[in-house]
Amino acid sequence: MRYTRVLSVAVLLLGLAAAPAAADSSPSASPSQDGDAPTTAGTSFRTAVEFEQGQDATANASAGDYLYWSFPADAGQRPTVKATVKLPETHAAQTWRVDVYDGLRRRQACQYGAQSRTADAGASSVELACVLRTVRAWSEPWANDPLPGTYYVRLTAVDVPASDLGVPVSAEVRVDSKDIGGAAAVDGSLSEPLVPGIAVTSGTDEGAEEDESAVLSAIEPEDGWSSGWWSDRWVWTGVGAVLAALAGIGGYALTRGPGRPSRVPPAA
Repeated sequence: MRYTRVLSVAVLLLGLAAAPAAADSSPSASPSQDGDAPTTAGTSFRTAVEFEQGQDATANASAGDYLYWSFPADAGQRPTVKATVKLPETHAAQTWRVDVYDGLRRRQACQYGAQSRTADAGASSVELACVLRTVRAWSEPWANDPLPGTYYVRLTAVDVPASDLGVPVSAEVRVDSKDIGGAAAVDGSLSEPLVPGIAVTSGTDEGAEEDESAVLSAIEPEDGWSSGWWSDRWVWTGVGAVLAALAGIGGYALTRGPGRPSRVPPAA
């Protein structure tokens, strides 16, 4: 009986020791089932709620909270992040801000758009927007160019009076992208997109099973991640080559004349 109790205590201690490790590798919040837009937001990069481009992600929160979402962006896309915050009927002036970070958690500057706005006292809502630079398939290590992978959206109020802290608000975030195409193509590509957990899964042996708990991102572009080498620039290059060849043949046909003169003198 004593040995049985000792064994039971040992098993219990092992279970408690393994619990933190399991928590550390727990995946971030994933989008709703059946492709539904999420109705919650995370409170940090790790718990950012994933949603697809074209979906309207919503969340109920309080003024002063940090709200995090994440979405995938591929090479050649120029994402536009739009956020709308609905405020209560009575409130003081509040300043809201939306920031976008790439897969390396580097803050990406907005080309244009109202990234930060102040809602006057009594305003019913405030709208924000951030148009990012075109996502590149490859970049120099020292550059801060946006690269393919997961992008994080952080929405928060940066200037809230103490009297308004904790008042209920509702937020809505949407991301749409414009496909720039071959105009943004570069000679190079990343070996893997910058998504959470990609280093763990790409480092597993081919014969070993992947650890599903290490895969922190479950979203990707609808058509999958592009390889980075193909773009419509190849099509226009091929069309230009064909037109150049046809122009050369036509020019030769027009300028070659009737051919070499005959060596037989004409009859008298």
